[in-house]
Amino acid sequence: MNAEENRLQESRERTVHWKRWGPYLSERQWGTVREDYSPGGTAWDYFPHDHARSRAYRWGEDGIAGISDRHQLICFALAMWNGHDPILKERLFGLTGNDGNHGEDVKEYYFYLDSTPTHSYMKALYKYPQGEFPYRELVDENRRRSRHDFEFELLDAGIFDENRYFDVITEYSKATAEDILVKITVANRGPVEATLSLLPTIWFRNTWSWGLDPYRPLLNAAGNLTVPQEYGIPGAAVIEADHAVYGKRWLLCEGEPKLLFTENDTNAERLFSAPNASPFVKDGINEYVVKGKQDAVNPAKVGTKAAAHYRLRIASGASATVRLRLTDKEPKVQRMSAPRLVLADSPQTELLGQSFESIFATRRMEADEFYAQRVPQGLSEDARNVQRQAFAGLLWSKQFYHFDIRAWLEGDPAGPPPPESRKKGRNHEWSTLYNADVVSMPDKWEYPWYAAWDLAFHCIPLAQVDPDFAKEQLTLLLREWYMHPNGQLPAYEWAFGDVNPPVHAWAAWRVYKIEKRVRGKADRNFLECAFHKLLLNFTWWVNRKDAEGMNIFQGGFLGLDNIGVFDRSAPLPTGGHLEQSDGTSWMGMYCLNMLAIALELARENPAYESVASKFFEHFVHIAHAMNDRGGEGIELWDKEDGFYYDVLHLPNGDRHYLKVRSLVGLIPLLAVETLEQDIVDRLPGFKRRMQWFIDNHPDVPEHIETAEHKGKGVRRLLSLVNRGQLESVARYLLNESEFLSPYGIRAISKFHKDNPYVLHTNGTEHRVDYEPAESSTDLFGGNSNWRGPVWFPINFLLIEALQKFHYFYGDSFTAELPTGSGNRATLWQAAAEISRRLTKIFLRSSDGTRPVYGGLEKFQKDPHWRDLIYFHEYFHGDNGAGIGASHQTGWTALVSKLIEQSGEGM
Repeated sequence: MNAEENRLQESRERTVHWKRWGPYLSERQWGTVREDYSPGGTAWDYFPHDHARSRAYRWGEDGIAGISDRHQLICFALAMWNGHDPILKERLFGLTGNDGNHGEDVKEYYFYLDSTPTHSYMKALYKYPQGEFPYRELVDENRRRSRHDFEFELLDAGIFDENRYFDVITEYSKATAEDILVKITVANRGPVEATLSLLPTIWFRNTWSWGLDPYRPLLNAAGNLTVPQEYGIPGAAVIEADHAVYGKRWLLCEGEPKLLFTENDTNAERLFSAPNASPFVKDGINEYVVKGKQDAVNPAKVGTKAAAHYRLRIASGASATVRLRLTDKEPKVQRMSAPRLVLADSPQTELLGQSFESIFATRRMEADEFYAQRVPQGLSEDARNVQRQAFAGLLWSKQFYHFDIRAWLEGDPAGPPPPESRKKGRNHEWSTLYNADVVSMPDKWEYPWYAAWDLAFHCIPLAQVDPDFAKEQLTLLLREWYMHPNGQLPAYEWAFGDVNPPVHAWAAWRVYKIEKRVRGKADRNFLECAFHKLLLNFTWWVNRKDAEGMNIFQGGFLGLDNIGVFDRSAPLPTGGHLEQSDGTSWMGMYCLNMLAIALELARENPAYESVASKFFEHFVHIAHAMNDRGGEGIELWDKEDGFYYDVLHLPNGDRHYLKVRSLVGLIPLLAVETLEQDIVDRLPGFKRRMQWFIDNHPDVPEHIETAEHKGKGVRRLLSLVNRGQLESVARYLLNESEFLSPYGIRAISKFHKDNPYVLHTNGTEHRVDYEPAESSTDLFGGNSNWRGPVWFPINFLLIEALQKFHYFYGDSFTAELPTGSGNRATLWQAAAEISRRLTKIFLRSSDGTRPVYGGLEKFQKDPHWRDLIYFHEYFHGDNGAGIGASHQTGWTALVSKLIEQSGEGM
């Protein structure tokens, strides 16, 4: 094992807590549901960005390129000031859901460049303008624009013209699990000398203001540890942190920065015109640096928030470096040729000396060594860079997520009583939910809260580098303090009761198999524990989402936001309900995932054979219902078009196909699995029950295809779609005028560009057009669009489904690729082609440009930008440009798995 693998093992065995410290700060705590105590649930308005610098957070902390312990008691991040901004840059700025013409959107440029799974080495980049940050212009111009206009971005404001900005690069290296080295390098990319106030900041999360625990930890300047500049030695200043949970820590700051102290308490005077209990409040350092208020910081140099104030003057093209060390090792001043900070119990070990750089060099080398073993041989440097940054973004997107719904609903003892409306308001049915864990976030600014189905996809690339964390994440959502007592998984904080696609079983099965490949050993205990909890969730689906007991499922929006004719989470304007092709198909897939897990567990425990039989039979019932609803001869499969559609079930009993060619009609492909003869033969109870079921249900052969495979015996294909249906759907799927874009599979067919689907009900027109970029509707806030763009999660599942079909049919099944070209391809080749189209979104093409950046010249040509990769939420259906959340490295990190299995996209 290499060094990082050793650390992972020590972490797994809990002999060394290498993951205690990591990038667990949010990038936006303001504007979240958990900080919202308004009567009407107006989270964006209740706690806006303008309050964030002055108001203590109740449930978590945020910062730039920051770290914290896994309980977020002690936090560290960067703050800076260019001399022109009206406020310190302590956190990332962006538009609220109300201000953006396409919903909430961060308006900053920052990049995750590297991280190991234990965060023994991390690197991030923030680009900070040297001129005044255009806060007001960004808000006003985007408010002015319509949903049909492009968003107004920071580059559009001209603030980066002539490269007048700083590259602020933050690196972390762990000497030990509790001894963290920090190096901040600031490069002036502009044409003239520029100054920057850099303020590395340490603070405690406010746990004392809510009337629950009065204990207040302490930061103070360790005056006895100050080292003056002498004989060319840069000197040092030290902040001592004392917290009851962790004891003492020391932040060593190289040089002679001025240490500034205040309290992480709300400035009630500024926000609410109420007196402050202390003159030192959360925005005290801001007031001191930006406004020159000398009395805003504590002259006694104590508090709960502190910063080391560095004033850097940097020539054009030059850089300056600041070194710090957050350590549990007690320092002392030792005079050598000049005074230096050394370990108190090892005076020969200098804390900010040569060993500092050697530790960094070693950790970088170990990170390279770790990833070298996880990157396919023969990849280009560009592809390796894309994959490495995908992993970096995924690992940087961990966040301490804290939310106690009961406490939130009831209010805090020291706070005002909550409004009466809260008792029946958002999430009131989830009073058992208690979250206080490090969780993988979709995007720590735009979506700084977990989403159930996003998280399942995150775990696939996570398992490539850290199977333990992937398993922990999947297990977490199944724990009693996450899962509802009725078996439902929490969706996301805006509405925990919404319904996401049931992909948790699929993810658990995939992570189990990935770990077995990576480590050579499978974790059956994990799989078995997950299976038992998933049984509860499966039962919830059956009881709650099958409206008429006919094995046809609803489910609402199912993560696909605006894909339908109607808002599928709201009551239909027509009355009645939708029989959802995707809802039913997800349940078919869920059955097959649970069947696969049960068969695996039955290898060692025959008790699971009967459970496997249950899922086998349930799947067949769902497959039959898809094609003959309840024996009534009503199908979700439209024979005329050869495609699956939702069916509108009206109160008078009429039913109509909603003929939108969308992912809703492709998702039935995902419910596919094969049964091998050797597995069936090893499980006599399952084999006997399966044969009885086949013999006594004459419709079963319609949904189970068998084939003799040389040396393998009889292989059975379980699929919602039969061979003829697969041939028909493949013609749509692989048609470049329909779903197949140069960059993957579109969410809605391009057919609807010239043929919009229109439905008139009660005097209102409901319309679906092909919209390959941003959404023109405000469904679900209007910040995502499933009416044309390319989305990685469903593409990934479609690729996997095609591979499974090929595994059964082999080369005997071919399709035109693309449709109409005359070129025939196997389904394995089709899957590989879709995979390569997806990966080339990020790779530099022959002309040196990356499709992900579209027409953004700076990202395409500037040497300081062109190799930095954004992993967007979704991508333009025609040109591959990145759209939506810019740091959705959660599920878009699936590109790392595609690169691993299919290579490059060029």
